Amino acid sequence: MAATGSEEQGGRAYYVTTPIYYVNDAPHLGHAYTTVAGDVLTRWHRQRGEKVWYLTGTDEHGQKIMRTAEANGVTPQEWADKLVDEAWRPLWEHLDIKNDDFIRTTEKRHTDRVQEFVQDLFDKDEIYKGGYEGPYCVGCEEYKLPGELLDGEGEFAGLKLCAIHKTPVEILKEENYFFKLSEYGPKLLAHYEANPGFIQPESARNEVVNFVRQGLQDLSISRSTFDWGVPVPWDEKHVIYVWIDALLNYATAVGYNENPQKFEETFPADVHLVGKDILRFHAIIWPAMLMAQGLPLPGKVAANGWLMVGGEKMSKSNLTGIKPQDLTSHFGVDAYRWYFLRAIAFGQDGSFSWEDFSARYTSELANDYGNLASRVAAMVGKYFGGTLPEGTSGGAAEQAVRDGLAKAVTEADRKIGEELDFQGGILAIFDFVKQVNGYITEQEPWKVAKDTSPEGQAALATILYTASESLRGVAVLLNPVMPETSQKLWDSLGADAALGALADQRVADAGTWGRLPAGTTVTKGAVLFPRLEEKQA
Repeated sequence: MAATGSEEQGGRAYYVTTPIYYVNDAPHLGHAYTTVAGDVLTRWHRQRGEKVWYLTGTDEHGQKIMRTAEANGVTPQEWADKLVDEAWRPLWEHLDIKNDDFIRTTEKRHTDRVQEFVQDLFDKDEIYKGGYEGPYCVGCEEYKLPGELLDGEGEFAGLKLCAIHKTPVEILKEENYFFKLSEYGPKLLAHYEANPGFIQPESARNEVVNFVRQGLQDLSISRSTFDWGVPVPWDEKHVIYVWIDALLNYATAVGYNENPQKFEETFPADVHLVGKDILRFHAIIWPAMLMAQGLPLPGKVAANGWLMVGGEKMSKSNLTGIKPQDLTSHFGVDAYRWYFLRAIAFGQDGSFSWEDFSARYTSELANDYGNLASRVAAMVGKYFGGTLPEGTSGGAAEQAVRDGLAKAVTEADRKIGEELDFQGGILAIFDFVKQVNGYITEQEPWKVAKDTSPEGQAALATILYTASESLRGVAVLLNPVMPETSQKLWDSLGADAALGALADQRVADAGTWGRLPAGTTVTKGAVLFPRLEEKQA
């Protein structure tokens, strides 16, 4: 995917990352949820006029990848290449994700820098050699503490299970290199205290703080029982622990030890978006690694909840993985991007159902938003020949709409741009859409049109200008969420010719009343959100 061009602007970038995703299988809704959230967040900041850098990618080392490749009769590299080329990159393109970079942990630009980072920690006496034996989950690529395990039942009776994957752990004993993580507990707690917004939501923060207060163990940062990974530079019998390798992508992708200017302008991330099951890696191990290296810490680690289907976390291992294409083929890409951020409060678990998606699509997208755009364009065509009239006779009703748009802009900007409350921001915009629908219902332009006096026609013109100008603001506000639909609306209003490209519009301008000039050509294009029965037909 091509870069967006945000690197052409000056100053420091607003830097957002997703996790880099394991390539042991194709992406499902959970992966897409986090990636769409990051895309909406970075698009929003671009519309603020900020320089932005959005990173995603794939995690391609470790025992899990090696075993998956072996099961499919190919090398780990061949398996990773196939999944990236045939599943991961195509899905992000399909979902209109505008990432600036896509990092793969098998790329030389990454592996060389990982070795340099770890060698530097070794030279600083932050790493030592030791032995370890304990329960290990290959799915998590992590040693587990006894309290984190479940007792197996049925076919797994008598075994200990990973609480996340519900599969038996393996008892591993090997000689490893260890990072002195235990020494960083007090420093981490001090950072959490000084920066209460560092971990979000608050429930996630409390979990991490309580875990660190119990005392940290030193972290095994190498493996010697398999060879699919980045070799430890001073001892090539070992490979670097996949999580140490993976976390460093946030630095290597933006020029660590390679492009000082790029690194200075981008690192550290303003926001790491992660699933809550990998929160500890990002909120404990990653900042401790950065502290040890004397590098700045990220602005915040934001953990989204799990997507649930039938009461279980969505994952391949639990057989609840649903392909995003299963939904986009029915509802469309823009509706897909909108639905999960609208239906689920970011940071909390949320349940997905086909019925809920259908109901919200019909009520909010087709009826409230799509029908509003269609009605307004049709009335401008019917009463003014498709030329947007000038609004000259506004009163209290029109002022209320203007105030409503300004409120929607302020609330959405705060909630999406600052608080990562995507649901709250989208609701603020759709509350305004409902307000405009109510305005039209109250003003009854179809009745006002029967008054052919100058005063009557001026009133009609004001009603339709007010509605059209409202839609201009909505198109700008919803562009980060539903870019294809917003562009259709923008074109329908004739805004491109009058105001320039939608991508160049600023969030602040969305609420500046009167930007859409009278005289533009308003056309009634295709329905923004066709009825689902029509789409199915």
